[in-house]
Amino acid sequence: MTKIQFNRKSLVRRYKYLMGIFIAAFLLLAGVLMYSFYELNEEYTSKNMELEKKELLVEELNQAFNDAFMNIRGYIAYGNPELKNTALQQETVIRELSTQLGEMADSDQDDEFRYQVDLFTEYYFVTTLPRSLADYESGNIEAVKETANGGATNRINSIKKKINDYRDEINKQIEENFQELTKIQTYVQVGFVLFVLVFLIILLRITRLMFSEIAKPLADFAFAADEIASGKDAVIEVDTAREDELGVLSVAFNRMIASLQDNEQNLLAQNEELQAQQDELQAQQIDLQEALETVKASEQKLNSRNELINKIANSLDKQEVLESAVMNMCSIIEAERGIISFIHNDSYASFGLSPEGVRQFRSNLANSGVIEKLQAQPNPFLTKRAAVQEEKGFHLTNMVSYDLFLPIFLTGEKLVAVMAFNRSDAPFDSRKMTEYEALAKNIGIALEKISLYEKSEEARRLNQDILDTIQEGVQLVNTKGEILQVNKNFCELFHCPDMLKQLAGCAWDEWIGLLNSSIVESEGFTEFMRKEITSHEKISSNDCHYIYKNINGQVFKVYCEGLFQGSTKLGTIFVHRNITKEFEVDRIKSEFVSTVSHELRTPLASILGFTELILTRELKPDRQKKYLSTIYNEAGRLTHLINNFLDIQRMESGQQGYELQKMELLPIINKVIDLQKVHADKHELIVEVLGGRDTVLGDEEKLEQALINVVHNAIKYSPEGGEVKLTVFEKEGNIHIEIQDEGLGIPPEAIDKVFEKFYRVDNSDRRSIGGTGLGLPIVKEIIQFHGGEIIVKSEYGKGSTFSISLPAYDTQNKFV
Repeated sequence: MTKIQFNRKSLVRRYKYLMGIFIAAFLLLAGVLMYSFYELNEEYTSKNMELEKKELLVEELNQAFNDAFMNIRGYIAYGNPELKNTALQQETVIRELSTQLGEMADSDQDDEFRYQVDLFTEYYFVTTLPRSLADYESGNIEAVKETANGGATNRINSIKKKINDYRDEINKQIEENFQELTKIQTYVQVGFVLFVLVFLIILLRITRLMFSEIAKPLADFAFAADEIASGKDAVIEVDTAREDELGVLSVAFNRMIASLQDNEQNLLAQNEELQAQQDELQAQQIDLQEALETVKASEQKLNSRNELINKIANSLDKQEVLESAVMNMCSIIEAERGIISFIHNDSYASFGLSPEGVRQFRSNLANSGVIEKLQAQPNPFLTKRAAVQEEKGFHLTNMVSYDLFLPIFLTGEKLVAVMAFNRSDAPFDSRKMTEYEALAKNIGIALEKISLYEKSEEARRLNQDILDTIQEGVQLVNTKGEILQVNKNFCELFHCPDMLKQLAGCAWDEWIGLLNSSIVESEGFTEFMRKEITSHEKISSNDCHYIYKNINGQVFKVYCEGLFQGSTKLGTIFVHRNITKEFEVDRIKSEFVSTVSHELRTPLASILGFTELILTRELKPDRQKKYLSTIYNEAGRLTHLINNFLDIQRMESGQQGYELQKMELLPIINKVIDLQKVHADKHELIVEVLGGRDTVLGDEEKLEQALINVVHNAIKYSPEGGEVKLTVFEKEGNIHIEIQDEGLGIPPEAIDKVFEKFYRVDNSDRRSIGGTGLGLPIVKEIIQFHGGEIIVKSEYGKGSTFSISLPAYDTQNKFV
């Protein structure tokens, strides 16, 4: 292809050339005009300044003449010599102004005016004025008047007139100069306007030239390109002889049109070929689309089959398996609705059926003959029937509906359930009946697995319930130390009732740490558990036990039994038994034996000793009486001890009898005080009644016994004496009795135990006082039977206060 080149006649060069000339001419002529205007202004200004200067000199000259004339006249009129001197000084000024005026003279008129001024100056200041001054000073006034009237006055007026005429002439020249300047400026402005118009015309011509040379051909090019783009023929009307860009563009455009026309045929041929290929691709696409739909349907069926297999293989929820089976089977066999129903129980699941349809199917299943047919021939079967009204929907013509029945067998060929599916658009594929039957068998296997699981779970729950009914905590641990099972009491013993399920499968380190956190001195417990778990010997539980105490003070006995299958050990069963009560009973028994031995031995020894003395020796009556008194007191002490033992025994056995009656407490309190004064020679017993009622419904003898025990304790545990004060008052329907002493007090750790049987505070202050530890338990039992309460407050070393509250008589019916 020929390369397009631009020559010297290109549009760009031409446009640059014309615009260069235009701008240069515009700038040149504008500069000439501006310079001429400047020279004109300068000339006018210079000429005007000369005229104004002449006018100023004339004004000064006129003023000098007037000053001379007026001062001389004043001198002649008033005789003032200063006026004379001032008038004579004006001659010098006038001559100087005349000289300056002569230097500026540039016309005959200027020279003539200066000549007349010089001539009048000679006449006035040299000839006339000296003579007139001499006549005036000599008193010859007539000569002065004659000189004035003889022509001097006329010449003065003449010179004034000439001065005015000359000044008017100068003003006239100034006015003419201004008029001429205005006229010239008007000419310059008109010339500038013409200059602009001429250049605008030239610019218009250049624009029209560029429009005709460039814009119009370009518009023709655009129109031709649009016609060609629309598939029409177009002609480029540009002179091909042009050597500028448009000429080159026209050549290139014509070449392009020719090339397009040449390629159009090739494109049409290729287009026909592509059209044929597109038709073929569309046909292939339709085939692929159909194949894709088939693959998607197969994928959907495969997903449904996988979901069904996954569900029946992994789930142990019977209802979940039934729902998954019927729903996925509908997807696999392309059924519109379906149901799976057990024959001998209420289990079922459906898909696409109304509740009424489900109820109808299940109620008619036993009498429909389907069960008998499936039991006789354990294979799936198909039926074809006319669609019922509910299945037609909006269809008015006759329709056919297809049913598929599948049996569900468990092991032993036992029919347990029936699956039924329905579709109306096409019959079920009879070639896939074997596949359907296989799926039904898988569902049957899953249901059988669930049945076995449910039985196993039921047995496990039964075992768990049995274990939970055992009062001891049971723990089954395998040989690796992992917990296999625990019962509810085990979790409650170790304060984790919510972890019954979590503990199953718990490793050794986890559960032994949990147990140790609630056990006191857990090292022995841990070693015992470890030893028994790792041991493979068969040891009787009677020979293998360990006793430990938890942080709450409860005592436990754990014994274990190995779980063997043949000679193989499967695990170890630990039984944690709470033996706190037994432990306490043993302690109480020990305390009881010790107390009885101690408390009975002393009075018996005294009785035996003094009795022996009385029997073997002759004693004085007073000594004999003293010994008998001692024997009596010791016998009474023994009686009191035995009564206490009997009372506590009757209270524990529930055989203690009470005779309730309306009674007043104050007489009993006073009686108790009188009785205890015998033992209180160091004490001051005070009774203070703050007011209120004192009547209760109670057993007078028992309440007296209770008050005696409390008051006697206050005296007994105040070995140094002091005040024992009983305060009685009524508050909120209860009668309160506070027994306050100033004795030994009770240690803080013993306050909660003072009402326990056989409990005695163990310290050196009380060992010499003695006691059985039964008095306060008896008091508590008596007060509680009467619906009351007894509490104690004590400050160790400063005394104790026992507070007894009993309901007043009108409220005691609550406990009767």
